[in-house]
Amino acid sequence: MSSAPASTNESWPWPPAIRASAAWHAAAIGAGVLVPGALPWAVGAIVLNHALITGAGLTPRSSLLGPNVTRLPEAAAARREVAITIDDGPEPEVTPRVLDLLDAHGQRATFFCIAERVLAQPALAREIVARGHSIQNHTARHRHNFSFLGPRGFAAEIARAQDILAEVTGQRPTCFRAPAGLRNPFLEPVLHRLGLSLVSWTRRGFDTREGDAAKVMARLSRNLQARDILLLHDGNAARTAAGQPVLLEVLPLLLERLRADGLRSVTLPEGLKP
Repeated sequence: MSSAPASTNESWPWPPAIRASAAWHAAAIGAGVLVPGALPWAVGAIVLNHALITGAGLTPRSSLLGPNVTRLPEAAAARREVAITIDDGPEPEVTPRVLDLLDAHGQRATFFCIAERVLAQPALAREIVARGHSIQNHTARHRHNFSFLGPRGFAAEIARAQDILAEVTGQRPTCFRAPAGLRNPFLEPVLHRLGLSLVSWTRRGFDTREGDAAKVMARLSRNLQARDILLLHDGNAARTAAGQPVLLEVLPLLLERLRADGLRSVTLPEGLKP
């Protein structure tokens, strides 16, 4: 078992956008109360502000609501590293075959696992780690309403996943990915307290809805370069015309492209090292 949670007691460093939002609210309320005839304008300003904050939460790669890793650090460029990340598993039909493909090409990946699926497949989760890959936090249940939760809901969902993943794998996650990448301003303070970094992606294949491996591969490989974080799915994967999870057709193509380009896929804990 790994050590205790990497939580921090340091106060959350409020992002500039959140500080600006608070100031905007205060100014609008003050104007609405103190300036005759300004109330409609004040209400409109608050509505606009809420729309902007909501838009940031619905944009998975946005950093307006707090730190959000979308690429590996500069040092990874010299190391010729990328990070393949695989979400929504473990899936007993798919994940073992993914592990075999990665082994055959000598590459490593990060699996953002749903903790309740790890509870259902503990041996498979331990095999992921034993074969040199990383398991990170993708919530306990992958709730569809995750982005609407408040601080307590976020804390309960994410901390429970941390405990399950640490108990099963012996390694406590350091990275978190929200379901579909969607969130709200209450998420980052919870991640900060739990010692987790929000990680999204550089590019994605949309392989949960696209069953054409060529199209998924084209999205992933367009301008592919060192430092990229790539998003695929072993759970909830779309199916090809032959009925196979599309990941199993895309991954060999992607791994061969990495070899041809002299790139190496590493786990996020390795790739995020400065």
